[in-house]
Amino acid sequence: MSITAESAVAELVRMPDVAESVYAAREACTRLRWHEGLRRRSPEAAAESRVRGATATALLEGAEPAGSERSVDVVRDLLRGALGRSAREADPVWRTVLAAARVTARTEGVTVAHLRAPAQLVAALHTAAGAGLAPEHQLGRPRRPEEAVAGQEVLGPAPPAQEALARLGAVHGLLGSAVAGRAPALVVAAIAHAEIAVARPFVSGNGLVARALERVVLTVCGVDPTGVTVPEAGHAGRAGTDYRGALAAYASADPTGVRLWLVHSAEAVVLAAEEGMRIADAVRSGRLDVP
Repeated sequence: MSITAESAVAELVRMPDVAESVYAAREACTRLRWHEGLRRRSPEAAAESRVRGATATALLEGAEPAGSERSVDVVRDLLRGALGRSAREADPVWRTVLAAARVTARTEGVTVAHLRAPAQLVAALHTAAGAGLAPEHQLGRPRRPEEAVAGQEVLGPAPPAQEALARLGAVHGLLGSAVAGRAPALVVAAIAHAEIAVARPFVSGNGLVARALERVVLTVCGVDPTGVTVPEAGHAGRAGTDYRGALAAYASADPTGVRLWLVHSAEAVVLAAEEGMRIADAVRSGRLDVP
């Protein structure tokens, strides 16, 4: 990422309400980090965060298992490996739930080294998200000019493939700046999320990849080193401006819309940390059933 681009990120932080919102989000994550329930059992809490995150990211894709099963229980069993292949995999809703579970599970164990090779990391996330949603030859690579994009109609027509590829490359550079400490990680996570969701560089699964990448950046770059916040649930439960509306505002490229998205994202991290506190409370009291 160029110095000019890093300066542009700094300018974004100076927009009204952005710095204050980012500070509140960081404080919420700091409070979570010192929760008693995470002293010896943070891996269990992080596993439950992935369960709830996968459930929320599937719901944001419009996918919820039908019938009496709770979505979170279905996802928990998927991440345990308790549910094998079944006839339900012919159902597009079920395939999306599976994709959400796979891509969120893929965030486990991601390190700074992975984030220093952002193209490979994003490709791996898309391979996990796209399996079952796209043909194998489309997994892990950006779309080509002749390939149509599936989903996210609310954001309007997807940019041309070459523009989407260029924007994906800019995201790769932005991630490198976050790892090096030259750009604030929480803002980088929000921009990377929005750029992938809006530019839609892949044929399918862009929203799943965007939210998984935000989770990775928040954890690896130290905003939430325990991995217990649930950023996907933060977006799903955001009061006021909803997730899709905030993304649409960002897509307009108007400074006001970009500011709205950044404030939305920071406030979603506060909600994500609150969900993490509930997980930590359950860990401490022995009420957590983890995969």
